[in-house]
Amino acid sequence: MGAVNRVLFSFLIIVSFLASQVHSVVPEECGSDQLGGCVNKSKALPLKVIAIAAILVTSMIGVSLPLVTRSVPALSPDRSLFVIVKAFASGIILATGFMHVLPDSFDMLSSQCLPDKPWHKFPFTGFVAMLSSIVTLMVDSVATSLYSKKNVAVIEVDVEDREMDVAVSTGGGHVHGHHHGPKDLGEASKLMRYKVVAMVLELGIIVHSVVIGLSMGASNNVCTLKPLVAALCFHQMFEGMGLGGCILQADYTFLKKTIMVFFFSVTTPFGIALGIGLSKTYRENSPSALITVGLLNASSAGLLIYMALVDLLSADFMGPKLQGSLRLQMKSYVAVLLGAGLMSLMAKWA
Repeated sequence: MGAVNRVLFSFLIIVSFLASQVHSVVPEECGSDQLGGCVNKSKALPLKVIAIAAILVTSMIGVSLPLVTRSVPALSPDRSLFVIVKAFASGIILATGFMHVLPDSFDMLSSQCLPDKPWHKFPFTGFVAMLSSIVTLMVDSVATSLYSKKNVAVIEVDVEDREMDVAVSTGGGHVHGHHHGPKDLGEASKLMRYKVVAMVLELGIIVHSVVIGLSMGASNNVCTLKPLVAALCFHQMFEGMGLGGCILQADYTFLKKTIMVFFFSVTTPFGIALGIGLSKTYRENSPSALITVGLLNASSAGLLIYMALVDLLSADFMGPKLQGSLRLQMKSYVAVLLGAGLMSLMAKWA
């Protein structure tokens, strides 16, 4: 978990550095605001402060909700209701990648404010999203392998110790205790996958959250800020529910859960505060800003789409629980479509 914390801190530093580089000289029509009647810095600042507080609270509620409801028997990870709720949250994450992040990247990297070569001659958004998906697969695979090698030996030793304890306590060497080994290894392997999925998913969501926070903090367009605050509150709450379900399944210690909840909750407010600080130099239509944010969005989209389809939806729908119940499958499909539909509707405002 220490390595994950270092990665997250490093990412925030990198984003801060990139954001500080997006004030290069640009043509007047691309570097200036076009909506003079809506641009009002003095009125926009209170809205941004409200957004920081509101998004912080709703993010904490969303990501913590699956964790605090663990005490409710119907919502425990081995119950059908949890599977349906997780399918709903997975649909939200999938729609976030397809309907929010990817279109934003396409718009930015195909902007008329960018030079014709190379940005209009090559589909950089699709290319970067594809590379991001492949890199996510590599990280997913390598992290799982490292976890497995590190923990399987410990689990096997623990199983052998329990076998000896059982044998000694019963006075015989051949009791049923040795049958627990494969089951323990299988459960441990599944738990390790949950841990890797939660870490990688959080990283992808953090990238997306900082980017949208930065864009909001740098904007002084009052006409778009008002609906954007409400839309982002719902957006963060729904997205947090998906991440919280993954954190719950990973069965982290209380400290690690707290750290992951903290990072998810503060990244969008951090992005807004960073955008406010850079609002004098940051221009969302400048080529540097379009390229930086567009590439970050493309990489985030590839990661989120991969995680939603491969590690969340595919893993659950091809798993024994859903494969053993057609009725539960149908309910879960409805939940996925509902989650994806609601988040797609949110794309109208955010």
